[in-house]
Amino acid sequence: MSHAIQDRPVAVSPRRSLSHARLPRWTPAAVAAGSIAAGCGLGLAAGWHSKVQWGLVSALLFVLATFAATAKVEGVRQAKDRVATSLVWVCFVLAVVPLLSLGWVTVSKGLEVLDPYFLSHSMNGVLDAEAGGGVYHALLGTIEQVGIATLIAAPIGLLTAVYLVEYGSGKLAKAVTFFVDVMTGIPSIVAGLFILATWNLILGFGPSGFAGSMALAILMMPVVVRSTEEMLKLVPNELREASLALGIPKWRTILKVVLPTAIGGITTGVMLAVARITGETAPVLLLVFGTKLINPNPFEGAQSSLPLYVYEQYAVGTDAAVARAWAAALVLIAFVMILNLVARGIARWKAPKTGR
Repeated sequence: MSHAIQDRPVAVSPRRSLSHARLPRWTPAAVAAGSIAAGCGLGLAAGWHSKVQWGLVSALLFVLATFAATAKVEGVRQAKDRVATSLVWVCFVLAVVPLLSLGWVTVSKGLEVLDPYFLSHSMNGVLDAEAGGGVYHALLGTIEQVGIATLIAAPIGLLTAVYLVEYGSGKLAKAVTFFVDVMTGIPSIVAGLFILATWNLILGFGPSGFAGSMALAILMMPVVVRSTEEMLKLVPNELREASLALGIPKWRTILKVVLPTAIGGITTGVMLAVARITGETAPVLLLVFGTKLINPNPFEGAQSSLPLYVYEQYAVGTDAAVARAWAAALVLIAFVMILNLVARGIARWKAPKTGR
């Protein structure tokens, strides 16, 4: 019996290869090209006039074709992974295409009027329905108002974030965090009405760029606090402990170790806050009023700003006014872009050097 069992042949399974079939690297590009062609063909056949419908159909076909091709060659498990990657790419394209379209339209329409004369002259003596005039008074007002708002909000927001991360504990810190979260969702018109009620109506001050700056600072502060707080939390505690172990006071540790380590993220947060307030129109409309004249004094008299200028010119509706509105919008985008580039340069310059 035992010999019979020993002599019975044992079935040996065939050797399986550890490698499996894979799609060529050019497959995603080919599938994307085919999906776009099929989506455009379906759009033309169905008589769809909106290119958005063509794009959505193409994206859907891309995901389905990717899943089908991958499941057939590589298996269902790998197909699910490729579908997830495809969805990420589709969402990225859906987010980028409107931005590129907006940028292209703004640049193409804005360059029709944008020239040195437009940047160096105001609308003084020019009717809104006529051609001519410039944006100098609005650009000057935006620079002063955003600059004053940043000088108010950035230090307060930075110190508040330092308190919450380095010192805050207990009910006071929780209350500050709660009110910061509440302020994050405040509409811009509410901030403008608050300054209008206190600064203008109760204290009796007139319209000025400074009043608009205070409203913009209210909108800017919670963004600075939240972004700075998160950046400070990313600083390793080992750096703080090493500094304190050398006998360095806590305030100096924060100033010389913590803040320089997080300066890049802090600067990015401040720039996000600046971009948040640069395009606000409601507080400026309530508190600054707008003017066609050049007013370099932000503490007295009405001023203008780029978003208010765009609103006023577009509301006129004539070809010349709309062209000026597009040019002012292009100047506004360039203004924010230049600020971001300068801020990133400062952040790199002040960041601690890690190389030798």
